[in-house]
Amino acid sequence: MMFAQRTQKCASSVLLIALLCCILSPPAQASKVSEHSEDIRCKCICPPYRNISGHIYNKNVSQKDCNCLHVVEPMPVPGNDVEAYCLLCECKYEERSTTTIKVIIIIYLSVVGALLLYMAFLVLVDPLIRKPDAYTQPLHNEEENEDARSLAAAPTPSGARANTVLERVEGAQQRWKRQVQEQRKTVFDRHKMLS
Repeated sequence: MMFAQRTQKCASSVLLIALLCCILSPPAQASKVSEHSEDIRCKCICPPYRNISGHIYNKNVSQKDCNCLHVVEPMPVPGNDVEAYCLLCECKYEERSTTTIKVIIIIYLSVVGALLLYMAFLVLVDPLIRKPDAYTQPLHNEEENEDARSLAAAPTPSGARANTVLERVEGAQQRWKRQVQEQRKTVFDRHKMLS
């Protein structure tokens, strides 16, 4: 069962890494538009006009040329309706830095990839490296036996799970209180013996 869980986690990690490689790989064709022209554009939103449906036009033009006459091509209305149509259109000049956006995305994906690799390391390699310590193993077994005894001794309500987190914490707290009481008793007994 544990092997199946590791295999499933490994497969999901490999799938995510392959997906990241596909995303980060450069496109086969380079875009013909220069990077600077991708950073600026004029966007005109034209609502429906008579029998013409609404449309959004984008064009890489300078800020002074950001108007309906320079951006809307081809003009969907005949010459005498151009002015009325252009008055309805709302044109906005937009500037952005695609280089900054690309760098931020690459950093973000790099961090996610590093975390996935670390998760894969923890899931696959770490259990193989860590070997059970001969000293701590009996302590863990003793704690598990105490857990089993305390759960068997404590009455559990019907229908409730006997091993909830709250009950485990409560059991650990009770064990700790008993250990503290035993330590106090031992210290006071030794103190009386020495006096």
